[in-house]
Amino acid sequence: AAGYGVGRQRGDWWKWKVTPLTVDAVLVYAQAGHGRRAGLYTDYTFAVWSRAPASADEAQAVIDAIARRESAQDGALQLVPFAKAYSGLTDDEFKRVDRVIRASTLEKFGPVRSVKPSLVFELGFEGIQNSPRHKSGIAVRFPRMLRIRDDKPLHEADTLQVLMTLIGPQ
Repeated sequence: AAGYGVGRQRGDWWKWKVTPLTVDAVLVYAQAGHGRRAGLYTDYTFAVWSRAPASADEAQAVIDAIARRESAQDGALQLVPFAKAYSGLTDDEFKRVDRVIRASTLEKFGPVRSVKPSLVFELGFEGIQNSPRHKSGIAVRFPRMLRIRDDKPLHEADTLQVLMTLIGPQ
């Protein structure tokens, strides 16, 4: 059995970097990193909207309900967690996001903090598929943060429908 290398041939196998699929998602949970990042919140859980918000006001009402720790009603607009990522940002960006997380923490569940949603990130990933194991119904492969979307308001983050479209026909 031959191994494979990154970017060059080793034995009989090549590993090709694919152009990532991308989605704009909202940071909803954070956990402290490991090793040299142990003192910072660097491991993030991201969510997309259950459907497109009708307006910025409707999205803000959901954010306000989250801040009041109210559970979403069945069928109501909500943010649906779908991916965790912990790579892709610079040290300075991680420090900036850590400050936001500490200032906007709503609850602590052991090492995990829920945060009042305020940041949109562009996430890249190599694959996506249906998954009965996840509440969102989908799983992404090798997610990483491509950038913080300071230019994008929360109500313009992507939806579950966008993710389903990326899956395509099964």
